Amino acid sequence: MNPRLAAARALAAVLAGKASLNSSLPAQLDKVEPRDRGLTQELAFGTARWQPRLSALAERLLQKPFKAADKDVEALLLVGLYQLLYTRIPAHAALGETVGCADKLKKPWAKGLLNAVLRRAQREAEALLVEIDHDPMARTAHPRWLQKALKAFWPEQWEAICAANNAHPPLILRVNRRLGSRDAYLEELHRVGFAASACAFSRDGILLAEACDVTTLPGFAEGRVSVQDEAAQLAADLLELAPGQRVLDACCAPGGKTCHLLEVEPGLAAVVAVDLEAKRLIRVQENLDRLGLSAQLIAADARQTALWWDGQPFQRILLDAPCSATGVIRRHPDIKLTRQAEDIPALAALQGELLDTLWPTLEVGGVLLYATCSTLPTENSDVLEAFLARTPGARELDIAGQLGQPPPGLKQPHGRQLLAQEGGHDGFYYAKLIKIAAPARG
Repeated sequence: MNPRLAAARALAAVLAGKASLNSSLPAQLDKVEPRDRGLTQELAFGTARWQPRLSALAERLLQKPFKAADKDVEALLLVGLYQLLYTRIPAHAALGETVGCADKLKKPWAKGLLNAVLRRAQREAEALLVEIDHDPMARTAHPRWLQKALKAFWPEQWEAICAANNAHPPLILRVNRRLGSRDAYLEELHRVGFAASACAFSRDGILLAEACDVTTLPGFAEGRVSVQDEAAQLAADLLELAPGQRVLDACCAPGGKTCHLLEVEPGLAAVVAVDLEAKRLIRVQENLDRLGLSAQLIAADARQTALWWDGQPFQRILLDAPCSATGVIRRHPDIKLTRQAEDIPALAALQGELLDTLWPTLEVGGVLLYATCSTLPTENSDVLEAFLARTPGARELDIAGQLGQPPPGLKQPHGRQLLAQEGGHDGFYYAKLIKIAAPARG
C-alpha cells in the first residue's frame, strides 16, 4: 500500500472520532512495505501534529467543506498539505502520489479536487499562511479550546508549551540502577559512538542527542537500560521506597514506572500493579520479563477495591491517574483531535474518585504520590485541593529536588507542575500526600 494512503486511512478514523492513531495506525502499517513504514508513521503523526493549521489552510483552499462520509479524502488532502509544508519530499512527488491515492479510495472524483487544491497550495500557501497565522489556533496548531486553556492557565509560558508540543520528542533512557551506574553507562555510550548527556532531574536519566533503534543500545536486551521520559522517572525516588514495603501502582500500564520501582528498591515486599484493561497488562509483563523483574498484575477498575484488594495496607501508593495527556502531545499528537474541552471535568471527577477509593488502602504513615501527564490545573492542583478539603487525615508533603538540584517544575497551590521542554522532559504533575490518621468510624 502507498504510505500516503495508509497514513490517510489511519487519520480518517481519528478525524471521524472512531479511533486514536495508536489503535488505527498499526493495521495500516502492516499493509505497507517495511521500507515505507517509517514514512507512513511520519506522515500520520506529522499531519496530526499540524492538523489545526493544515485544516485552517484547507478551509481557505476549498470551495465547500467535506461531507462526513468523505473523511478519507479530507485526511488525504491534509497528508498532501503536510508533505508540501513540512517535509523535504519533492513537491511533484507529494502531489502526484497523493492524488493517485484517490483511486484506491474508490472515489475517482476526488482526484481532480485534490490536484486542484494541492496545486493551489503550492502557489498560494505562503501568503495564505500569513493571514491564517493571525489566529493563535492556527499559528500554534492547537485546537481552540486547548490554546485558550493554556493561555489562561500559563499566560507567560503558553506559547513555549505549544512549541514544545509541536516539536519531535527526544529519546530519553533510564539506566537500571541494579545493573550499573548512570555515569558508567554514559561512558560506555560515548565509547561506542552515541552522543548523550545526563538528565538534570532524574538520577537515572540519559538524554540521547539523536533517536536510534533502541535494540542497538549496549545492554538493552539484557535490561541494563529502558526508554522512559525524564519526568516519568521522578516517581520512583519521590516515593522514598524502603525494604519491606508493599507498594500499589494504580493505573500502571505500560509499566515503565512499575519496573522503575523494582529497580530502585529490590527489597520491596510486593508491588501490586493494577490496570483497567487486561490487554494493556501484556505490555507491562513484557517490560518486567525483559528486566527480570516480577510484580502482581491485576486487571481491574482500581476504584473497585473490593474486587482486587486483599485487605493488607500499602505503605506506598503511586496513582498515575488517567488524564487528558496534554503534557505528552508531542508523543501523541492526535490528542489534538481526540480530546475535547468537555472531557476535562469528567476526568477530574474520575481522578477524585480514584483518590477517594484508594486512600483507605494506604497505611497510616504511608505516602501516596499523585501523578498525571496533564498540564491543566483542573486535573492537578484543583483535584488535590478538593481531596485535601474532604479528607482530614491527609497532609501534603513538599517535593524536594534530587542530586543537589532544585525541585523540578513550578510550585503550584498543591504539588509541582513540569511543563514540556523542547529537547527535554515531557509535561507532568506530581503531588505527594501522607496519611496522618485513618478516618473516624461511624
